[in-house]
Amino acid sequence: MTNKLSIALLFGGNSSEHDVSKRSAHNIYDALDKNKYDVSLFMFTKDGILLGNADSQRIFDGEDEDQVVKEAYAKMDTSQVLAPILALNELKKVDLFFPVIHGNLGEDGTIQGLFKLLNKPYVGSNIAASAMSFDKDLTKKILTQAGIRNTPYVLVTPENRSEYPWDRVEEEIGDLAFVKPAKQGSSVGIHKVTNAEEYEKALDDAFKYDFKILVEQGIDHPQEVEISILGNEHPIASKLGAIRVPKGDAFYDYQNKFVDASGVVFELPVKLPQYLTDEITEMALKAYKVLGMKGMSRIDFLVDSNNVPYLGEPNTLPGFTNISLYPQMWEVSGISYSELIDRLIKLGLEEFKRNSEIKYDFQKLGKEKVGQKNYNDQD
Repeated sequence: MTNKLSIALLFGGNSSEHDVSKRSAHNIYDALDKNKYDVSLFMFTKDGILLGNADSQRIFDGEDEDQVVKEAYAKMDTSQVLAPILALNELKKVDLFFPVIHGNLGEDGTIQGLFKLLNKPYVGSNIAASAMSFDKDLTKKILTQAGIRNTPYVLVTPENRSEYPWDRVEEEIGDLAFVKPAKQGSSVGIHKVTNAEEYEKALDDAFKYDFKILVEQGIDHPQEVEISILGNEHPIASKLGAIRVPKGDAFYDYQNKFVDASGVVFELPVKLPQYLTDEITEMALKAYKVLGMKGMSRIDFLVDSNNVPYLGEPNTLPGFTNISLYPQMWEVSGISYSELIDRLIKLGLEEFKRNSEIKYDFQKLGKEKVGQKNYNDQD
């Protein structure tokens, strides 16, 4: 009998997506085959402190999070430099980390840096790909350079805000715009604006979440189309899904996504003209490779009234809640929830093995450097 793989499931976090992460982690935990895996739970609190398996399990089992956190803090010295990650000392063995932390800490490259330092395999994209894909400004710059269609925008910061009044924005990108924090997810801090008053209020709110704000050209009544990507060097794409928000809603916002989706209609798979399906799939796979993503991504598109697709944004750690589209799109594409989790774990192990094959002979490099220096020193 083979030994079970030891999986450390990390969730929570100090972002606005803390509760979404908890729901995603619940579903992944339930889908993990306990005959194959020993699973440990570690929840980052809203203060960014990691709780151990026992306390994390209590929260999983429905105990009040605030009370559990309060009791946990009373037993630890949160002033210690390593307090945010001390709970990992519980792990006698870990074969792979499975991060389910949406937003900052999880999708911005932070937790991936910790895994790299620990020299352990993990699910999902590496540090650089996570950081680039999380920053909407960097993402759009890279997509544009690669020739992947996305909507025009201007970047507003506290330093240049006075240079971008609504009149200038309207002149450069039109009279319908979306104001978005560069590094936020789940539609948090996003506003649809059509006039100066809405614009200024939207900036005030968006600056609560980031110092880089995208003011993006809007598409009037777009069709929102999603696609799931799975893989490392040779990724595959799912069938496409579409989202229909309740009539009168501005866009597919946090409320629709995670709180009340009762009025939202998901078309899975969506029937689109074949040429449009092919174009979106090609754009998504190209973006996945250009951004260096690994493991998984859900990529969002907007399609205008002329069936022209624009890549919205990639999500390197997409939701796994009951209404999340990433696993649903794989379900309709023939990959079950449990099989999807197994594949993600396998991809994480394969990527770690691949990177481990890169070796540096520092002793040899040192000698070559010294030799070069001696050569240059000669008359």
